[in-house]
Amino acid sequence: MYIGPYPINPPLLLAPMAGVTDQPFRLLCRRLGAGLATSEMTTANPRLWNTPKSRTRMDLRGEPSPIAVQIAGADPAMLAAAARHHVEHGAQIIDINMGCPAKKVCNVWAGSALLRDEPLVVRILKVVIAAVNVPVTLKIRPGWNHRLRNALRIAHLAEDCGIAALAVHGRTRADGYARRAEYDTIAEIKASLHIPVMANGDIDSPEKALEVLRYTAVDALMIGRAAQGRPWIFREITHFLAHGELLPEPTPAAIGAILLEHLDALYRFYGENRGVRIARKHLGWYAKDRLENTAFRDRINHAGNPTEQLQLTRDYFASLHTSRLFTA
Repeated sequence: MYIGPYPINPPLLLAPMAGVTDQPFRLLCRRLGAGLATSEMTTANPRLWNTPKSRTRMDLRGEPSPIAVQIAGADPAMLAAAARHHVEHGAQIIDINMGCPAKKVCNVWAGSALLRDEPLVVRILKVVIAAVNVPVTLKIRPGWNHRLRNALRIAHLAEDCGIAALAVHGRTRADGYARRAEYDTIAEIKASLHIPVMANGDIDSPEKALEVLRYTAVDALMIGRAAQGRPWIFREITHFLAHGELLPEPTPAAIGAILLEHLDALYRFYGENRGVRIARKHLGWYAKDRLENTAFRDRINHAGNPTEQLQLTRDYFASLHTSRLFTA
């Protein structure tokens, strides 16, 4: 699949997730098989660009091509200015968020709230596309709720405006993340557009990836929450689609090595104090559904420095390896 001039190979994308897909996680997922990893959602409001959170989200140094940045807002001029700003600082693809269901985003008429105003959607797309000389993509949901399911109309409007690719999350805004994703809308959109279409929502295994590809005929898959604590899911899916067989589950030692690499990247990117705090949620995701998860999470939440956090992580995954050998 191509987005503008950029090949996305493999056609598996890491979904932008606020508070999750920071640079260390993006780089890790790219190394483990993601064809593209878009930044966290960044605000279009220039008054907020110099906050510590925004500066971190806008840091694109050292990222492999193509570099994609997601922007969010409701003001067309602000979004156009934000797109230009990111391109000037290295972005090669601009993604517009019209899918976020969070109240604080929708309350300012951004994210999926924009689906309720189709004329505003068109104005935003036209001015952002005209503002930059890089591909502009869009992420949407089937609609605001089950009474307003206008994704097909939005998709056609987006294609007419010149959007380079479209990602569709298979839940309405009202669904949030509570209901299972549906793929009928995505399949309908794919069948009626000429631009690349990506499916997102509940793609959490190689088998589910194949099922969604067959059902929707989309050009690519976008993986979100399933990559939390399992960034190697991209290479698992790629292998399964290519060979029809599942890769062996990574050993605790292999997972521990990936996690230690991730922790080191977090400390270097954020600094030791902030890195330790941010690492806690990732450590919890890696340990989810594993032996003694609750006790491990309690210990890491009280670790106050990188040395302690790293040692707890080494000890935990070493104990998993020992338990696995003993069980075998």
